[in-house]
Amino acid sequence: MIVDGVRLAYRRTAGSTGETLVFLHGTPSHSHIWRNVIPPVEAAGHGVLAYDLLGYGASERPPNRDTSVEAQADLLEEVLAQQEIRRCALIAHDIGGAVAQIFATRRPDRVERLVLIDSVSYDSWPSSTWREIIRDHLADHAAMPQAEFEAMLTRQLAMTVVDPARMTGETLEAYLAPHRTPMGRASFFEHQVRHYDSAPTQRVAPLLKTLAAPTKIVWGAGDRWQPLAYAQRLAEDIPGAELSIIPGAGHFAMEDDPARITEEVLTFLSDS
Repeated sequence: MIVDGVRLAYRRTAGSTGETLVFLHGTPSHSHIWRNVIPPVEAAGHGVLAYDLLGYGASERPPNRDTSVEAQADLLEEVLAQQEIRRCALIAHDIGGAVAQIFATRRPDRVERLVLIDSVSYDSWPSSTWREIIRDHLADHAAMPQAEFEAMLTRQLAMTVVDPARMTGETLEAYLAPHRTPMGRASFFEHQVRHYDSAPTQRVAPLLKTLAAPTKIVWGAGDRWQPLAYAQRLAEDIPGAELSIIPGAGHFAMEDDPARITEEVLTFLSDS
């Protein structure tokens, strides 16, 4: 689809429940991360919209376009208008969770329900290592040889799962594929890393207490990037929020235990 002058790769299916679920991915990933969750959700009758954020996956990577989480929240509103979705349930992971928090507090009239999965929040991101890279060495990292870059990204992706076997073979290749060109490498640093910044989630934090939409927080117990304490803080700050902790799952909980994530989403949708 073309929204606000940019091309976004997307999947849209109609459902019978009257509600559309909008899936928002994080970094370093794209909508591929939902591949084991979306089909059973669709089979249960829910409409689905999943798209690659601007600058991610198969979506366009315009060189001079803002791809921060706040800009992605602005674009989400345009996406919903283009797709004629008046209200939706947001299912969001990692920085997609930041986009969801921003959008849900800006436009509560557009959000029916909210699911945050291993989401960035408050001052939880970026790591001290990425902060130093962004501050002092971003140009050097962006210029690294392709093989060195892919090795670095492979190490990063290996940290997203509890079971290392789940981030190998075709799965690993699918996450590396969007970055396997000089443009892809440059885009990773320009559209993703450059915008690793907790200022937007810290700004939205005081507004979380105003959220009225039923909210579910789902967290991998073995998440090495977003500590469980942040999940508990979100559950305390968002009125009525439910928290589910998934044993044996890491930051990419949809890779470690897609069946449990699917169950959590479907149960929440049926109960709330």
